[in-house]
Amino acid sequence: MSRIPRAQEHLKTAFIAEAASAARYRAYAALAEREGLPNLARHWLRLAAEKDRLAVELLEAAGQLRTLDADLGEAISEERYENDVLYPKMIRDVDQRTADVFLRVVAAQKEHLRQLDTLRQAVNAAQGDVTLPAEVDQGTAA
Repeated sequence: MSRIPRAQEHLKTAFIAEAASAARYRAYAALAEREGLPNLARHWLRLAAEKDRLAVELLEAAGQLRTLDADLGEAISEERYENDVLYPKMIRDVDQRTADVFLRVVAAQKEHLRQLDTLRQAVNAAQGDVTLPAEVDQGTAA
């Protein structure tokens, strides 16, 4: 038997489905763009944005959006878990080609963690909204 209420399980399952669909639709849009089909790409992106909106609604219904500090802390914890536990475990269990994909993801995840740490520092120092250097805000810092 599950440790969480059935409604929470269903909200989590629905969120995962909507978020995964949105990511797939963005991938389809990127492919359409590469194939010279910008109108098709725009349609995929519009559908992805709608899936994202639904995913956010499901997160809100599940009570998963709390306070700014709690949400930043959760995001940092998730990134650390993925980098330190999840991906290393999966890398050990797969062929080298798949491991190489996971290693590229881990490299990107390390940058995400750095950006989240920078964001948390900025939030803690700010009185109101934050302003980040463009390279941090756009995710291009080294």
